[in-house]
Amino acid sequence: MRRLPPLGALRAFEAAARHLSFTRAASELCVTQAAISHQVRHLEDWLGEPLFTRRGHTLALTRKGGSYLAELSPAFDQIAAATGRVRNAGDGPLRITVLPSFASRWLLPRLPAFRARHPGVDLRVTSALETWSGDGAFDAGIRSGLGRWPGLKADLLARESLSPVCCPALAEGPPLLAEPADLAAVPLLHDQPRAAWEQWCRYANVSLDLSRGPVFNDSALALQAAVDGQGVALGRLTLAGDDLRKGRLVRLFELALPNDYSYWIVYPRTATQRPDFAAFRGWLLEEARQA
Repeated sequence: MRRLPPLGALRAFEAAARHLSFTRAASELCVTQAAISHQVRHLEDWLGEPLFTRRGHTLALTRKGGSYLAELSPAFDQIAAATGRVRNAGDGPLRITVLPSFASRWLLPRLPAFRARHPGVDLRVTSALETWSGDGAFDAGIRSGLGRWPGLKADLLARESLSPVCCPALAEGPPLLAEPADLAAVPLLHDQPRAAWEQWCRYANVSLDLSRGPVFNDSALALQAAVDGQGVALGRLTLAGDDLRKGRLVRLFELALPNDYSYWIVYPRTATQRPDFAAFRGWLLEEARQA
């Protein structure tokens, strides 16, 4: 009979050790920080060895803690891979979590092409704003970020930049919108946070009253309001690409503010062993290159 420590405590330690943070481990495992701390101390008591050194808010692995992590992480990967193979044998669905804005403005219009190419893939798409950390609820995620998700792989889909966009009728005027200062005469559309317009104004060396105009909790809603002629949105050009190509939106100026955050497909290392995920990932990267 194997003498194993409590598996919940192992999982808490492995996540905390990867992140070197009880807070991020708690977010990944959808529990409280106190629960992670309790589980780690339980494991340390069971082993009779400290696994972390704690100096204020700084967390570091002990020598034995580092060695333990080096062996545990591959073991968890093997468990995840074995589970995936069993679930694949039952033709389980491929579950993808996607940012709502990216889903509505970029992914959904392209999904018929994926289904036509891979009719046998049972794809389940869920839109969510929350950070996804590979907790097992989904097989992969499409997220905006800097490309660093501890414990996960990330492939770049598209870099993002921001530029004012509106419908053709508003662009034709009146009023004339020939330079950034002319935006003072039209409604501005905001998606949270308002700081994006502030950054663009500094970039364009223009001063505008940014307290006016409606605020939307999703950039796709701001783009749709712009399509409907409600004002000028600071468009995320990746998301606005289809609307710009089809003439539903126009860019007012060539000036575009680079965004540090880009779009990525994020997934566990073991996901590539799934043929359906490999097909989806390959198709997605191809579409992103052509966009």
